Amino acid sequence: GENGAGKSTMLRTMIGAQAPLSGDAHVLGLMPDDRSALFRSKVSVLLDEDAYFDSLTIREHLSLVARGHGMADPDAAVESEIGFFELHAVADAFPDQLSSGQRRKLLLASAFIRPFELLVLDEPEQRLDTRMRGLLAQRIARTAKQATAVVMVTHDAEVAQVACTRAVIVDDGGARVVGRDEAVARIRR
Repeated sequence: GENGAGKSTMLRTMIGAQAPLSGDAHVLGLMPDDRSALFRSKVSVLLDEDAYFDSLTIREHLSLVARGHGMADPDAAVESEIGFFELHAVADAFPDQLSSGQRRKLLLASAFIRPFELLVLDEPEQRLDTRMRGLLAQRIARTAKQATAVVMVTHDAEVAQVACTRAVIVDDGGARVVGRDEAVARIRR
């Protein structure tokens, strides 16, 4: 949908950060509640906001997230995310020392590093170069195939082409489910 159509509102409702405008919402059989430890343990989120710890380096931040979610080998998980998102050169830097693209990679790594049943991404391709957008789209597609649900807002036709199987078009106060090809064609208009 276009800007202002309600995509981000839908995502915020889905993760329990905003009450539904009408009716009820259920996600993974639960009422969305961003204050619920059970709900948060099942849902990993990347919204359009910079949410990171200013006083932690990239490595420390990812370690905190991995350990906080009980990863079996948090150090290996941290190194894997640093490698995938090409953050080795800045792994010991603080967020305010990073470019906007590097900060976006930190946020993406934070979303992917932890276990989840649902991954919610709001325009994850923002501030990434073309090559990294392609790698990210492939990773999202692999994640979705591993019996994990992924809900993503994107305005990037190539990301949608690779990562999506179905799409929800949000416009005129409504929403409708369409196939990937229709969604990609609409994005390209």
